[in-house]
Amino acid sequence: MNEMKDTYKTIIKPSGETLFKDRNSKFFGYAFPVFSEDDIKERLEELRKLHHTARHHCYAWQLGTEKIRFRANDDGEPSNSAGQPIYGQIQAFDVTNILIVSVRYFGGTKLGVGGLINAYRSSAQLALEASEIIEKTIDIHYQLKFGYDMMNKVQRIIKERSLDIINQKLELDCEYTISVRKKEAESIFEIFDNLFKVEIKEIE
Repeated sequence: MNEMKDTYKTIIKPSGETLFKDRNSKFFGYAFPVFSEDDIKERLEELRKLHHTARHHCYAWQLGTEKIRFRANDDGEPSNSAGQPIYGQIQAFDVTNILIVSVRYFGGTKLGVGGLINAYRSSAQLALEASEIIEKTIDIHYQLKFGYDMMNKVQRIIKERSLDIINQKLELDCEYTISVRKKEAESIFEIFDNLFKVEIKEIE
């Protein structure tokens, strides 16, 4: 049986700028942590302002841990010579929620498709090597609702199972949002589901 994968790798902060050179062409590489397509647009706009005289801003991104979305963009370079090699490095390093951009300043000598593939791949690799890659767990969030009389019981389970409370509302009733590692989600759900007077539901 396949072991349920409940971790993923990502970066926590931007890589800083890296530089790859080939025959006077310069390729400035950047890696950014991103969580939405809006984040991606913002980062690309920032770089277009920063490098407004550069001819090509080629990039690839990947979002998601289980439902994966990705895109590779050649930005005017020959088809599949830029975005795809950059995306290849995202796959090689097995990272997600990431945007990698390689900004090219043309140096006067054409590199040919093979040269471009190598340059964009190397630029992406440098950006990833300059990044701090960390492993995170895929977490499921549950909402718990219960009366004050159940507070001690609920707290004890949370403590015993080292669960994280990421939100709590204590009004007429108590409402906790807890974060559970995917691997343990089913058993945690059952524990609370079997507790009389505690409601549990998964939230997106």
